[in-house]
Amino acid sequence: MPQQPHPNSSLVLQYQSPSPPTLSSPSLFPFNSTPYPPTKGAKKNTFLSLNYLLLTKEPNFLALMAKLIVEVLDASDLMPKDGQGSASPFVEVDFDEQRQRTQTKTKDLNPQWNEKLVFSIKNPRELEHQTISVSVYNDQKHGHHKNFLGRVKISGSSVPFNDSEALVQRYPLDKRGLFSHIKGDIALRIYVGDVPGGDNVIPESFAVETEQQNVNRGEDRTTPFTPIVQEINTNNNFEEQYMKETEIKKKKKKEPEVRTFHSIPAQAPVAEKPPVMVERRADFAKAGGPVASNVMQMQMPGGPRPEFGLVETRPPLAARMGYWGRDKTASTYDLVEPMHFLYIHVVKARDLPVMDISGSLDPYVEVKLGNYKGVTRHFEKNQYPVWNSVFAFAKERLQSNLIEVSVKDKDVGKDDIVGKVMFDIAEVPVRVPPDSPLAPQWYRLVNKNGEKVSQGEIMLAVWMGTQADEAFPDAWHSDAHMATQQNLVNTRSKVYFSPKLYYLRVHVIEAQDLIPSDRSRMPEAYVKLQLGHQGRTTKPSPMRHINPVWNEELMFVASEPFEEHLIIDVADRVGPGKDEVLGRAMISVRDIPPRLENVKLPDAKWFNLLKPSHHMADEDQKKKEVKFSSKIHLRIWIDAGYHVLDESTHFSSDLQPSSKYLRKPSIGILELGILSAKNLMPMKSKEGRITDAYCVAKYGNKWVRTRTLIDTLAPRWNEQFSWEVFDPCTVVTIGVFDNFHINGDEARDQRIGKVRIRLSTLETDRIYTHFYPLLVLTPSGLRKHGELHLAIRFTCTAWVNMVAQYGRPLLPKMHYVQPISVRHIDWLRHQAMQIVAARLARAEPPLRREVVEYMLDVDYHMFSLRRSKANFFRIMSLLSGISAVCRWFDGICFWKNPLTTILVHMLFLILVCYPELILPTIFLYLFVIGLWSYRFRPRAPPHMDARLSQAENAHPDELDEEFDTFPTSRPTDVVRMRYDRLRSVAGRVQSVVGDLATQGERALAILSWRDPRATAIFIILALVWAVFLYVTPFQVVAVLTGLYWLRHPRFRSRLPSVPVNFFKRLPSKSDMLL
Repeated sequence: MPQQPHPNSSLVLQYQSPSPPTLSSPSLFPFNSTPYPPTKGAKKNTFLSLNYLLLTKEPNFLALMAKLIVEVLDASDLMPKDGQGSASPFVEVDFDEQRQRTQTKTKDLNPQWNEKLVFSIKNPRELEHQTISVSVYNDQKHGHHKNFLGRVKISGSSVPFNDSEALVQRYPLDKRGLFSHIKGDIALRIYVGDVPGGDNVIPESFAVETEQQNVNRGEDRTTPFTPIVQEINTNNNFEEQYMKETEIKKKKKKEPEVRTFHSIPAQAPVAEKPPVMVERRADFAKAGGPVASNVMQMQMPGGPRPEFGLVETRPPLAARMGYWGRDKTASTYDLVEPMHFLYIHVVKARDLPVMDISGSLDPYVEVKLGNYKGVTRHFEKNQYPVWNSVFAFAKERLQSNLIEVSVKDKDVGKDDIVGKVMFDIAEVPVRVPPDSPLAPQWYRLVNKNGEKVSQGEIMLAVWMGTQADEAFPDAWHSDAHMATQQNLVNTRSKVYFSPKLYYLRVHVIEAQDLIPSDRSRMPEAYVKLQLGHQGRTTKPSPMRHINPVWNEELMFVASEPFEEHLIIDVADRVGPGKDEVLGRAMISVRDIPPRLENVKLPDAKWFNLLKPSHHMADEDQKKKEVKFSSKIHLRIWIDAGYHVLDESTHFSSDLQPSSKYLRKPSIGILELGILSAKNLMPMKSKEGRITDAYCVAKYGNKWVRTRTLIDTLAPRWNEQFSWEVFDPCTVVTIGVFDNFHINGDEARDQRIGKVRIRLSTLETDRIYTHFYPLLVLTPSGLRKHGELHLAIRFTCTAWVNMVAQYGRPLLPKMHYVQPISVRHIDWLRHQAMQIVAARLARAEPPLRREVVEYMLDVDYHMFSLRRSKANFFRIMSLLSGISAVCRWFDGICFWKNPLTTILVHMLFLILVCYPELILPTIFLYLFVIGLWSYRFRPRAPPHMDARLSQAENAHPDELDEEFDTFPTSRPTDVVRMRYDRLRSVAGRVQSVVGDLATQGERALAILSWRDPRATAIFIILALVWAVFLYVTPFQVVAVLTGLYWLRHPRFRSRLPSVPVNFFKRLPSKSDMLL
């Protein structure tokens, strides 16, 4: 007999389906009788039967419909295993104690099967906890022997529920063991299908359970296999509510249809409960729009939200695909997809005819290809102009078969055509670097009718190339056709270098013979130093005298080339806000001696203090001999042994000292391919445009910038860059920005997002290709501005040096011999950032200040309650490991698992009897743990973690406080509320710190005789224990201690032990606080 539903149970079952099932079809119900009294209408009878069927959980009903379908499509670049450079692969799929295999493809390293394997799903609710194992083997002797070629394990939680949502995904083949030699990947398409031959479709995602059953079983109802169950008011009329919901859903035609099934109202009234809010699990494909077939979804259960995670891809890169079916020249840029461009190099013209009545000519060149048109600058009154301009048209967007190069005369009204040259694209030669540049040639101009003009020639070079061409960075691109000629430079790809920075130290010792304006009072002298925009001031001299002494040391940041002067002013504080300069000295930074590492300091020197007007005088007046002047005693030098920090130490990209003589050789090469982006946020929607995106990458002192792609939300850059690596424990930063200077605007470039990748987390010589989420924290919350497609590879060129680098200090030697205080480090870091930003802003095109500050995280040191919470939870996650060990040991002590406790007793006795095995056992245990963890190693590089940053659920007021200016600009009541909140948090921290101090003071009070009786008891017991331990062998003491510690719970007491009670009774200084 089927189980009757509980009389008080009332459930709502929702599911989504592209096409609703036919409820009147009798094929849906395997029952011959209706379990409830008949109602009017076939739809009601059918509805109630289905509801009853689900509630009673008819055995195997869901299993009759659900089938797991694995489509094995193809594989590529498999490992040869037959000893003849080939293999005969076939695929075995294991699922839920079922095994099926494909046919064998003989002698094929890139096989194509296109076979569909169908498996039965015994319990659809357990699918998310099951694993699909796909193994590739080499067939030897017709299946009697096989060699392992790789395997893939796919979690059932990532399987979609219908054919339309299933995507072709490429999975890299994994090793079976540590020493397996595996390579290649396999393409699969996996989904859950319906009953074969069934006319009616019931969605696969439904199953019915009560809320209490879900809680008892511990199931997560947010997964696709679990029902969306809500409790409803059982007193409502079932038929009226069903008809109302049906009418509402008919109005929403654009939305996927949602049908709601109700159970028969309960006989006994129950209290109404609020609906259970259920969030459906998002899918990568839904979060990121349509995904190409070469994208593999990275499912991370229990981690951050899927749209904030990485998506692994398999783009057709030459470095990964090799030369299979490809031209060998495609590996020039092997981390990006080749993009072909039509290049036109307009060099110059000669003997051009005059077109104006005045006998002058203002020539310029117009290159036209379909609707794209590029124009050079014009020259006034010049018949022999030299342009030397390059135009690049993307091959994928060519709109014509002819290239028209016209020479025109700039005029007030309509420009006159001097002549033109036509080229057929089919006849254009192909140039591939490292070939030398194509030599330009002279071409005679023709008129509109195709007749040669009497005079005039133009020198051109036309060829078909790729982004690896030398002309690519400085060329005019058809992607930037909307940019004006003046602002074209703001769209080009460039490489920048940060200035070399040094620390400059000034030791202010003393001054002599100061002459104040008021001779009746002694001066209150202090020294003010200025280097560029950096200003520092000493404290006033402790003694008011004309020969003051300071003995203070100040630090500055200096940059090459040393063009600035160090200005030293000695001033007298006459009154509040009133200072008088007593003398000034100016020293060129070029004349300051450098110091390498911890060598002898340079000798101190005396410098003349002259009036400020003397430095403003003419050279002739300066040459006059100064008979008398005040003096200042200084020791000045440049410290070249430090590394000047211009970014945070936690994600620094360069740790080398300033001096090139102290730098170590490089250990490898970092190669970065900036491929594309997708789903970018429209940043110029108010202007009727979308986004003009470009990328900036920074590693070490080298900055790179891609070209700007105008008015697109899915730019494809495909540009590759490389850096020398000196330390693997460094970070490369890639940022995406929206260019607001295309039309000469003075607005700031808007940040779209950035990505950080630590090199030490990358495997050597492995290519990582992923879509990285571009996450930006705004005052309104966390926002995803798109996804950035990157390819990255770290190649080691000196293994010995790289391994030795892990044993060396992170920073240069001088940071440990003569450390700089944290307060000075923060100030100097800010000054270094300002110098780098100012220098890069002077480049062409400029790398603007807002871009540099965002890449260097200028405001990282500012207070943020969100970041404080993130750091707190980081500490708690670390302590959770210690807590887990303590809980495990507590379970051993309380015999929760008797077998484990007995094994621990045996191990303890063995180690006590053979103490020489303790250290080997510990290190062997660490080795085994590390070896076991290798299979669980992260397969993707790290990225911005929204959950770790506490950014997903940050309070709006916390974000408003984080984005507040310094000093604050918020109203007084808001500042008061935040101050009170900070006081409450600080009060808790104060209590914790006080408790820690109390425990430390109790430990010190043991022998301090603050409590005479406690100290006397302790020293007497110490004497007794000393005698006992002296006469008792150590093994006996260790065995007795261990057995007492691991004693059975029957011999334990719930009260605290005697040593704990004794320790808590010791005095502390908390009672001495006011």
